[in-house]
Amino acid sequence: MKCREREIRLVAFQNQFDGFARTVDQRHAAALAPFAQHLTGGFYLCHARDLSRSGRLLHSLSGNPLQPAATRLRYLTKKQIHERHKVAGDFDGKVILVTGSSTGLGAAIAIGAARRGAKAVVVNYANSAREAEETADLCRKAGAEVAVVQGDVAEDADCKKIAEAAVQFGKVDALANNAGTTKVAANHGDLNALSKDDFFRLYAVNTVGPFQMLRATRALLEAAPKPSVLMTSSIAAVTGVGSSVAYAASKGALNTMTITLARALAPKIRVNAICPGFIDTPWFAKTVNEQFRDSLRERVIANSPLKVASTAEDVADSALFFLSDASRNVTGETLLVDAGMHLGFAPLVAR
Repeated sequence: MKCREREIRLVAFQNQFDGFARTVDQRHAAALAPFAQHLTGGFYLCHARDLSRSGRLLHSLSGNPLQPAATRLRYLTKKQIHERHKVAGDFDGKVILVTGSSTGLGAAIAIGAARRGAKAVVVNYANSAREAEETADLCRKAGAEVAVVQGDVAEDADCKKIAEAAVQFGKVDALANNAGTTKVAANHGDLNALSKDDFFRLYAVNTVGPFQMLRATRALLEAAPKPSVLMTSSIAAVTGVGSSVAYAASKGALNTMTITLARALAPKIRVNAICPGFIDTPWFAKTVNEQFRDSLRERVIANSPLKVASTAEDVADSALFFLSDASRNVTGETLLVDAGMHLGFAPLVAR
């Protein structure tokens, strides 16, 4: 009985809305239609002509028993919407290359893409071969083909070798430039804490490396239908804080390069960046002593607006958004992923 009452109510509202649609612009009617969901027991209404100019979508729905005949409006159940529009963040059939993916954020990105249906994952490492194989195994268990390749992105020849590992897959849908390094010199006022070579090394890996990787994979990216490139930057790039002056400067340069390349490579290739804050990863654990790491983590939790310290998986979710078609209309963007820590810095508060 309830089902019959619901059907009557739906058809009545459908006919009422159909009459309304005749008196207003078709697009306006379609825009108002979703707000009728609560009146139709969980159905979404859309204007027929807005759904598909060719009518192909309408034909696919013609078997629905509740669909009123000879009406200009059609409705989609939640299940139909889900079936017709797969989650845009899915990586079905995609090939993703992630530099610096043996541990931490890079590993989380690679594994996350595999678990979202990636066809193939290229795992890159500089020194951690065992950890890279562990990441590769998890990607394989998720159903992805995997290529593991050693290489230092600071070396152009290595970037070409890393790109070559993806040739077997015929394309690269997503390039995650995640490899990075730092030199800890927390007292930014100590100008003797960093050498010229420190600056050169950080720029070579953090700034030049991503450029060289994009150049090496450009042809493979252009072979994909909707290629996306992501730079792993840092909130140090926009706040001026961080492990050292050289690190903050190298990431600031990376943010600028992201904008430049997004403009230069459009419309074919999208380029974006994420700026994580503190992430407690194995790489960070090797960089500082345990006491400092624990102290920093406690301070981050206490001072961040969201009262959390981000995990690699937290940040990877944002990275995978940019690397997927979910962000298909986004390029040249830098996203701060730091639980709101940046809000406490004066330059950004003023902005």
